[in-house]
Amino acid sequence: MPQHWPAAAIARMILDGFDDYREHFRQITIGARARFEQAQWQQTQSASAARINLYEEKVSEVSGWLHEAFDAEVLLEVTQWPLVKSAYIGLIDPRLDDELSETWYNSIFCSLFSHDLISDGCMFIHTTRPSLRSHERAAQTRTYRPRSGLASVLTQIFNDYCFDVAYGDLEGDLARLEGQLRENLPDWVCKDPALAVELFSPVLYRNKGAYLVGRIYTQDEQWPLVIPLLHREGHGIEIDALITDEAEVSIIFSFTRSYFMVDVPVPADFVSFLKRILPGKHIAELYTSIGFYKHGKSEFYRALINHLANTDDRFIMAPGVRGMVMSVFTLPGFNTVFKIIKDRFSPSKSVDRATVIEKYRLVKSVDRVGRMADTQEFSDFRFPLSKFEPECLAELLEVAPSTVAVEGDTVLVRHCWTERRMTPLNLYLEHANDAQVREALEDYGLAIKQLAAANIFPGDMLLKNFGVTRHGRIVFYDYDEICFLTEVNFRYIPPPRYPEDEMSGEPWYSIGPHDVFPEEFPPFLFADSGQRRLFSQLHGELYDADYWKGLQEAIRGGKVIDVFPYRRKPR
Repeated sequence: MPQHWPAAAIARMILDGFDDYREHFRQITIGARARFEQAQWQQTQSASAARINLYEEKVSEVSGWLHEAFDAEVLLEVTQWPLVKSAYIGLIDPRLDDELSETWYNSIFCSLFSHDLISDGCMFIHTTRPSLRSHERAAQTRTYRPRSGLASVLTQIFNDYCFDVAYGDLEGDLARLEGQLRENLPDWVCKDPALAVELFSPVLYRNKGAYLVGRIYTQDEQWPLVIPLLHREGHGIEIDALITDEAEVSIIFSFTRSYFMVDVPVPADFVSFLKRILPGKHIAELYTSIGFYKHGKSEFYRALINHLANTDDRFIMAPGVRGMVMSVFTLPGFNTVFKIIKDRFSPSKSVDRATVIEKYRLVKSVDRVGRMADTQEFSDFRFPLSKFEPECLAELLEVAPSTVAVEGDTVLVRHCWTERRMTPLNLYLEHANDAQVREALEDYGLAIKQLAAANIFPGDMLLKNFGVTRHGRIVFYDYDEICFLTEVNFRYIPPPRYPEDEMSGEPWYSIGPHDVFPEEFPPFLFADSGQRRLFSQLHGELYDADYWKGLQEAIRGGKVIDVFPYRRKPR
């Protein structure tokens, strides 16, 4: 062992790698404005996927740097890594993104060492940063006070938020916006002399939209404020809506959406700002929503271990039909499910473990259009044995012994995904009244259509594979059979050759591995005849192969669909 172990040099190399990652992340992010102005929608999708993949690419790159710079016997001397952590803390203390740099350090450590060597001495299992602190610098917000009326303040806002493409009908949009504002807020608020509008200075971009985000407040009350902008090619930029309802704003920042692109030099400040207008959102979800999904994962993990340490909650099997590929468990008091791959799948499933992992990772990089739950992938979770109900642990050990093991008083889960917990759609419908059934089936069909238009075919569209969120939205969450819509061969069932063909239990026609027959959907999706009839009325085109082929043609032609994360009003 060298007399002077190179803790400071290792810490510096890790942080240099983080700086490189942050610069590449920022370059992709700041390009969002030009892509919006130039209506480069396919490039927007590519940039989103590239930014997601960037993190693991850079972690791998820095791990390579370290192996090249230091002998393995030096670099991998884990007992010396508390010195690296200490040196690293000194380096990141002045930074404005120090909480992200802790997560980066953890990722590098985990790329070098096995997970059984994880400890708070070597890593940042618990952060050393104050929670959502404010840095001593000018806040990145603009405040407007409508002393001359609402119309004047709206005009001032859009004088400040201008683009290299002109607004198509700014005067008409502002008049409509003022009307929406008066409709959304009580009359006394609009007349309150203390009324103010505070907007985050950087614009948020996602898919085909740009978003101004902030709040409206008086001395006593506040409302979130989101103003979505669209670029209609050939017609300029239009102001599409004005949203002040907290539930609707929450959906815009939902776990089912792609990540925003927004340039935030001080991420904690922006997350703190979002937390003020969306107090029901956990900071893990807010960090994730702006692209820092690895730090969102860190905050999720810290919340989980805190919950386990401070409650009597115990893991149980998640309610619903048992999966044929995955086994799902949950904590009743923690709004998350944990999904593990079974050792053996049901005979009807043709996928293997590697394919399932590939499908779940695919979901991370595609546009989820508000209809697929985001996931976080974990390796080597360790939970106290006492935190499992015996029936739950017995089932997990039975169906996935290669993934779940008991080691003394600890349960090791070698690999799992976490997702937001939802009510399975089949269970929801069992207790829903007629109006709720209609609304749920309407949204279920819309979810399938929006996924398809985004080039995603769910594969297994059974009700049990969709969930209902707390806002009543229908979301797909079972990914082992998803594929790109353009990979599917949609067919009509050929007419029978003989009368006997229809009586046969076997098809009279050949079926390829990618063939799908939409005519077969009704009895497959709905055991309840009333629900089957209702869905046919609402979304009968889903049973027509030509409908799906038309979507495929549009996708192959480069069309990027509009899917809005808010309710649009007639213009």
